[in-house]
This record gives sequence, structure tokens and C-alpha cells, in this order.
Amino acid sequence: MSKFPYLRQDFAASIVVFLVAVPLCVGVAVASGVPAELGLVTGIVGGLVTGLMPGSSLQVSGPAAGLTVLVFEAVSEFGVAALGVIVLMAGLLQLAMGYFGIGRWFRAISVAVVEGMLCGIGLVIIAGQIYAAAGLKAPETGIGKIVGLPGAFTDALGSTKALTSLAIGAATVAVIVLWKKLPKKVQAVPGALAAVMLATLASLAFNLPIATVEVEGLLGVIQPPGTDAFGELAGPAIWGTIIAFALIASAESLFSAAAVDRLHDGPRTQYDKEMIAQGAGNTVCGLLGALPMTAVIVRSSANVNAGAKTKASRVLHGAWLLLFAAALPSTLALIPLPALAGILVHAGWKLIPFRQVAELWQSHKGEALILVVTAVSIVTVNMFEGVLIGLALAVIKTAWEASHLKTEVIDKGAGPIQVHLSGNATFLRLPKILDSLEALPQDRPIEVDLSGLHHLDHACRTALENWADRHSAPDIAPVKVTKPEPVNATKP
Repeated sequence: MSKFPYLRQDFAASIVVFLVAVPLCVGVAVASGVPAELGLVTGIVGGLVTGLMPGSSLQVSGPAAGLTVLVFEAVSEFGVAALGVIVLMAGLLQLAMGYFGIGRWFRAISVAVVEGMLCGIGLVIIAGQIYAAAGLKAPETGIGKIVGLPGAFTDALGSTKALTSLAIGAATVAVIVLWKKLPKKVQAVPGALAAVMLATLASLAFNLPIATVEVEGLLGVIQPPGTDAFGELAGPAIWGTIIAFALIASAESLFSAAAVDRLHDGPRTQYDKEMIAQGAGNTVCGLLGALPMTAVIVRSSANVNAGAKTKASRVLHGAWLLLFAAALPSTLALIPLPALAGILVHAGWKLIPFRQVAELWQSHKGEALILVVTAVSIVTVNMFEGVLIGLALAVIKTAWEASHLKTEVIDKGAGPIQVHLSGNATFLRLPKILDSLEALPQDRPIEVDLSGLHHLDHACRTALENWADRHSAPDIAPVKVTKPEPVNATKP
């Protein structure tokens, strides 16, 4: 036992994580438009492959609600057969980023963009899964899903079958929410699992007319990518999806790692090694034709809270998923689809950072605006472009703030007018600088002191020189410019 001093704690934690993972793996797969078993395959790889590798010892990987929207879009556009190639190439890209030390740079991504991404994903998931809970076909676009909700509720009210299905979905959400208010001993069974079990029992007991999960068997769904799928790589369209998978899966995993590190006192995450572990997992998932994986905060926090001490708990959870998928796959066919939709609605709700938006609005309105614009862009355009819009806004905001400049004009009524510039003179502030300088009288001597500048870019230097050459009237002394120290100035 000395070799595995925490085996008892890790074993108990692995059972809890397994019970949390089963409904989420199946729910994410169904919501992504692929067979339910593929979600279990990704969970198994997350435990047995990524789980064994160094990086973050306590976070758990598997199929994530945060990638549901992206996977659904990819499957709709390229087909299930191409999913393996997309995930495989994304995994290889993650391996390269980890190997070249790019993992730690993900910590530099604006938190507002990440929160906005999760918020946008959450809104699209909630809207889409309400249709699934009612047994209705959802519109393809994010904005279409939201705009079409009133019509969907009207359709559901006119159908007993749709109302029954919607009631099971709503009851599932209610059970998950209320489960946390029950005694701790009862909560040993995860709320999502309890909700699915209750929904399944109700469906069987009352013979309810609702759709259930379609089962194909574990070996039946594993489809390694063929030559046709690899042929898709010749087209540029698929590469945007591959890059989106790699970047968004990496960002989710590494932000999850930072969150999990705050939950325990054990070893801290090694970001580049964690990136390599995620890349290895996604490479294997791609070869099996399964869903992409990320580190998942729900399973990871359940792992920590259940008392896990080492990576053994997440590896064991992968082993239990494998046993379940191999021995009891037929039980999946009993699960009502609206119950899984309810789980995803709750997961989507948890992705929306209500508290963070309120806090940001009070202290950093610019960051709050980036969060909201990112979320709205994901809903109205698509996932990848929405994140790019958010990142672009964050870069513009940072550049604007970094180019802080103070212009001070001193006119004593007699003698030269003195102008002092301090801070950072970049092209972003050039209109303001020129407005101030061009407003100065041309019939007075002018001295411009640039010694207070920390940075003077080429555009500003050129514009200042041109202004100084042409500003003064013919019979007035030329503008005198005191340049910043050469160490601080940017050479033209």
C-alpha cells in the first residue's frame, strides 16, 4: 500500500467522477449530432490516455458542452466521417503548441473573451436543447434558435407528445437544481445521474411516448478516418474548423486547469505538458473517429471535492467508463432524449457568467463590453468568428490603453509657447496630437518638448517633423523640438 498511499481516496473519487461523466458524455454526443457511444469513447480516452500523462494531476478530460456547438457545425458541414480527421489534426496542432512552449501563452488570453465565449456557447446550447427537449427540429443558426423559441413553444402546446417530452426535460433540470438542497448523503449520487435515472424510470413506468437514445454498440461507432476524409484536407474550409477546435479546446482546458488549481493545494499545472496531454488525447480520439476532448471543470471539481489526491482517480474513471460501455451499452437505449437535453440546458446555464458580467461592469466596463460582444457574435455569426471578433476587440482595447498620452500647452503670454508631450505617442493618438499642435498660432515661436515620451513610433515622429517644418510663418523662428532620449525613442 505504501506505493499507492491514497488509493482508497482516489478509488472513491473515481466512482463519483464516473457517475458524473456518464450522462454528460452521452448528452454531449447526442447534442453534437453523433452516436451516443462516441461520447463515452472520448471519456475513456480522456481517462486512460490524457489521465496518465503529466500536466494537471487532478483535472478530468472528456467531451465538453463547450465544444458542442462547434462539433455540431462541423458535422453538419463536413459529415461525421470527417470528424475524426478534424479532431486528429487539432490534436497534432495541440501537440505542436505544447512542444514549442505555446501552452503557457494561453494564460495571456483576455478573461473577458473566454467568459464571453462560454456565455455565447451557453446561450446557443440552451436554445438548441429546448427544441431537443420538445422533440422538435432546431434551426441551424444560433440566432435562428433563439428567435424561433416562441414559435417552438406554440407548436409544443398543440402536441401532447411534445408537451410530455418538454415536461421530462424541465423535470430533469428541476431535479439537478434541487438535488443540491438535499442532505449530503443523498448528494453522494450526482444530481445529473439521479435526474436521468428518475426520467428513465418515469418513462418506463408510464410508458411515455418520448424518444430515447439510439444505440449502435461501441465497436459499431468507432470509425477511423478513411482516405475520403483525409481528402477533405485539400480544401481550405476545413482548416478553419481544425484551428478553431485546437484553439478553443486548448483555451478551455488551460482555463479549467487554472480554476482547478484554485480548488486544491497539490502540485500546480504545468501548462505546456497539459497541452501535450490534451493533444495526445485528441490525436487518439481523432484516430477512433470520436468527439474532441477538453478538460472539463464539472468533472474536475467533482474529482477534487470527492477527495482525489493523485491522477489515479481520473485514470480509474476512464476504466469504469470502458467497463460500462463494453458491458452495459443497451442501458443507454432506455435513456429519454429530453432528459439529456435537460442536462445540457443546465450545463449551458452554468456556462453563462452572470456574476462576472456584473463585477466587470462595475470595475471594467470595457472588459464587460468585450464579454457581451463576444457572446453576441457567437450567437449571431458562429463560434470561430465570434471568438476572433472578441480577441480583436481585446487587442484594440489594450493597444488604446497602452497608448496613453498627455499633452500640456504652456502659454505665458510672452515668449515661446511651450508644448510638453508625455506618455506613449503611437499612431492611435496621432489625430489628437495633430489637433492640439495645429491649433497653435503660427505667428509665435513654439517649443515642443518630447523628452517625457516613453515611446515615439515612426508614424508620430514623421507627422511631428512634417508639422514642425511647415507650421511657422516665414518671419517666425522655426519650431524647436526637443527629442526624447535615443534609448526610449523608436527609430524611424
